[in-house]
Amino acid sequence: MNPNITTDRPTFVTHLECSMTGERYEADQLHGLSRFGRPLLVRYDLPAAAAALPKTTLEARATDLWRWRELLPVRHTENIVSLGEIETPLVPIPASGGPNVLVKDEGRLPTGSFKARGLVMAVAMAKELGVTKIAMPTNGNAGAALAAYATRVGIETIVFCPADTPEVNVREIAVQGARVWRVNGLIDDCGAIVGKGAAEGRWFDFSTLKEPYRIEGKKTMGLELAAQFGWQLPDAIFYPTGGGTGLIGMWKAFAELEAMGWIGPERPRMYAVQASGCAPIVRAFEEGKEHAERWEDAHTVAAGIRVPKAVGDFLILRAVRESGGKALGVGDPAILKAVDDCARKDGLLLCPEGGATLAAYREALRSGEVDEDERVVLFNCATGLKYPMPEAPRTLDRTQPIDFDRL
Repeated sequence: MNPNITTDRPTFVTHLECSMTGERYEADQLHGLSRFGRPLLVRYDLPAAAAALPKTTLEARATDLWRWRELLPVRHTENIVSLGEIETPLVPIPASGGPNVLVKDEGRLPTGSFKARGLVMAVAMAKELGVTKIAMPTNGNAGAALAAYATRVGIETIVFCPADTPEVNVREIAVQGARVWRVNGLIDDCGAIVGKGAAEGRWFDFSTLKEPYRIEGKKTMGLELAAQFGWQLPDAIFYPTGGGTGLIGMWKAFAELEAMGWIGPERPRMYAVQASGCAPIVRAFEEGKEHAERWEDAHTVAAGIRVPKAVGDFLILRAVRESGGKALGVGDPAILKAVDDCARKDGLLLCPEGGATLAAYREALRSGEVDEDERVVLFNCATGLKYPMPEAPRTLDRTQPIDFDRL
């Protein structure tokens, strides 16, 4: 048994609150969005959590997601679901990135992406709160994570994905027990189907930020970074941003750690990275707006960040601005070059969304937005093995004389 999943598992959740108005909602009840149509945030008794959890206790635990149990919402151990959510490594990429650039390689997580963090927590809380049927829109990896965890705890799951979702993702979702449907539209079109079914009482809506607990799983990225950096934080974080749950979650994690007295007020500059073919957050940032209008005709090779409109847009923009960071858009050619360079020069295979963060870092370095001596973390959100790769056409006929000079 995982030593971090114990029978004695105190939690310190006090309530939930609307991210826009601060209106309070009771914990231990099933919630979607607030009555204002905004995401709900889980709140904790952080002084009590700090008193119950000395740093030495945390540092003695196995380094996985559940080591942070006092800062997570699951109250009853029997509702925890796990497929082995490790602390992901920070991998240097000196040749393609620079001497102070580290990639947090989330592709090492179950189902091969950082979606495992959010969905393991959301599914555990769905089980705790009595949910029996779930539906969700996905560009691929989130659906795979949901299918795996929901199947493990016996929750019926239906997933809707755009028709051009990579075949490996669609098959992965299906083989792990969910019913998956391709839709002739984008992810927000899939989300509209999920929303309509939820309104009719057919299922619970698991869309990004439409339930409160995916943020809590994703915030463990920020908790891990603080621990990995010795209770300081990097100078800058480049995060591939579609729905933006992870960026919002990390910003929340940093605030909670400061409230516990574990870190100071210093924060990384947060860079929300989008593809130039689908960049609603970039446009809203540049126009000084609080909300992002839907991006029409969205297209990019980085399908995971092809999100035309995010329900948490104002939370993403708030974190970026408060941190002194920016929202940055990069084109598909730069994304593909970054993926190729990192694989060939540093041996690390990024997914296209991870390649977008390296492309954005390179542009930020050229423009003087970041300095080469600053400590920077790029997020690779999924294993590159799930994505198309260039052909390798060379063959050798062993029955013929071999020209070794050509090899």
